[in-house]
Amino acid sequence: MKKQVLIEPVTRVEGHARISLYLDEAGEVVDAKFHVNEFRGFEQFCIGRPFREMPSITARICGICPVSHILASSKACDNILSVEIPKPAEKLRRLMNLAQIIQSHALSFFHLSSPDLILGWDTPKERRNIFGLIKENPELARNGIRLRQFGQELIELLGGRKIHPSWSIAGGVRDNLSLNSINYIKSRIPEALEIAKGALKLFKSKFKNFESEFYTFGNFPTYYMGLVDREGNWEHYDGCIRIVDSMGNIIADKLNPDNYQEFIGEAVENWSYLKFPYYKPLGYPAGIYRVGPLARLNVCKEIGTELAGKELIAFRKFGSGSVNSAFFYHYARLIEILACIEKINMMIDDPDLTSTKLKARAGVNRYEAVGCSEAPRGILFHHYKVDENGLITFVNLIIATGQNNLAMNRTILQIARNYIHGFDIPEPLLNKVEAGIRAYDPCLSCSTHAFGMMPMKIELIDKNGNVIAEKVRN
Repeated sequence: MKKQVLIEPVTRVEGHARISLYLDEAGEVVDAKFHVNEFRGFEQFCIGRPFREMPSITARICGICPVSHILASSKACDNILSVEIPKPAEKLRRLMNLAQIIQSHALSFFHLSSPDLILGWDTPKERRNIFGLIKENPELARNGIRLRQFGQELIELLGGRKIHPSWSIAGGVRDNLSLNSINYIKSRIPEALEIAKGALKLFKSKFKNFESEFYTFGNFPTYYMGLVDREGNWEHYDGCIRIVDSMGNIIADKLNPDNYQEFIGEAVENWSYLKFPYYKPLGYPAGIYRVGPLARLNVCKEIGTELAGKELIAFRKFGSGSVNSAFFYHYARLIEILACIEKINMMIDDPDLTSTKLKARAGVNRYEAVGCSEAPRGILFHHYKVDENGLITFVNLIIATGQNNLAMNRTILQIARNYIHGFDIPEPLLNKVEAGIRAYDPCLSCSTHAFGMMPMKIELIDKNGNVIAEKVRN
C-alpha cells in the first residue's frame, strides 16, 4: 500500500497550493505532485471587452505582479494598433519594469525565503517566518522593507499608485516623470545599492551551510528560455527569445515572441489547475524548460552593468555551461536586483523621461497580436484576438509560474527522494520540500488560467468534512 503525505497549504508562497508525496511500503518516495487548487478565469470574462481596457483588467490578476501584466498587455495592444510607441514612452515603461523586478525580488528573498536561508531549516516553524527574522536580524528585515519600498515608490511616481497603476496604455503611457520625482529617485539609489550589495554578501556567506542543497534542489538538466537583446545580452522588456540547454548551448535563437505557438505547447493534468507549458520540438513532458532569473542569467551573454556583471561571472562558476540547481534562483534574484538598480542609475538623467511625447494614436489595424515581456518570475505572454470594433474575441495568457510547472514538480520529487526515508518525517524535511517550490517564487494568483476544457473536480463536503458528492470533468 502506498502512503500519501500531504503538505497543505504550501507556506510562504503567493497563492494557494498543496504538495502530495507518495511513499512505497518501505517509506521511499516514489512520486510527488504540486497541486495548484485555485482557479481564475480571466481569459473568459475578458471576452467582449474593448481591447484598450485589457491593461487595466489584466493588472487585476495579481496584486504582486500588476506591472508585469500591464506591460505585456500594453505591448499586445500596441501591436493591435500596429504602432511603434514614442521612444520616451518605451524608456518610461522600461523604468517601471525595473522597479517591478526590484520590489518583487525583494519580497521573495527577504520576506519569503530568508527565514529558511538565514534562520535555517531546523528553526522551529513558529519562529521560521518574517517575525522570527525580524527578531533574529532586524537590520536585514528592515533592509528588505526599504528595498521593496524603493521599487514600489518608483512605480507610484510613474503610475500614480503602487498597485494597479492605470498608466501604461495602448500606444504608450499617460504621464512622464517630474524633475522632483527624478531627484527623489536619485536620492534613494545609493541606499538601495548598498542594501543589494549587503544582501549578496550575506547570502554568499551562507553557502557553506547549503552545499547539499546545491545538488538536490532541482539540480537536473532542462532547457532555459528568456529574452535577450540584439547582442544576446540580458533583457527584461523587449528583444527576442533565446533557448539554451543545460550545458549552455544555444538551441534556438532570435525567436519572435509573436510566434510563441510554434515552440511552446500547453498541456493539462487532472490534478492541478496550473497549465504545463513545454518546448514543442521535444513534446510533453520531455520538453521541460525553466524561466525566470535563473533562466535569464543562463541565456544572456552579459548583463550590461559593472557590479552585477562581476556577480554574473561568479554565479556561472556554479555550473558547467548553465547553472542547473534551482537553489541558485535566490542568487540570480539578488544579482538582478543589483542590475536593476544600476540600470535605473544609468538612465535616470535621460531627458526623455520628462518628455511629453508619450502616445501614438491609431485604430484597429490588426485582429490578432501578442505582447511579451519579462516578469520577475519569467517570460510572460499575452495573446489577444479582436473583431473589427476592437472587442476581444480570444485571450490566452502564458504565465511564468506555469512555464516552471514541470520543473517545480520534478524539483519537489528530487528533494523528497533525497531527504525522506521512512514514515516518520520530521517537519524540517517537509519544509525543505516546500522550499523547493519557494525557490521558483511562484505567483499562483497569476498562474491558473483556462486552456480548452481543463480537467476539473468539484466536491460537495458536509460540515464534518465528508465528501458527499463529486463531479469530475476529465
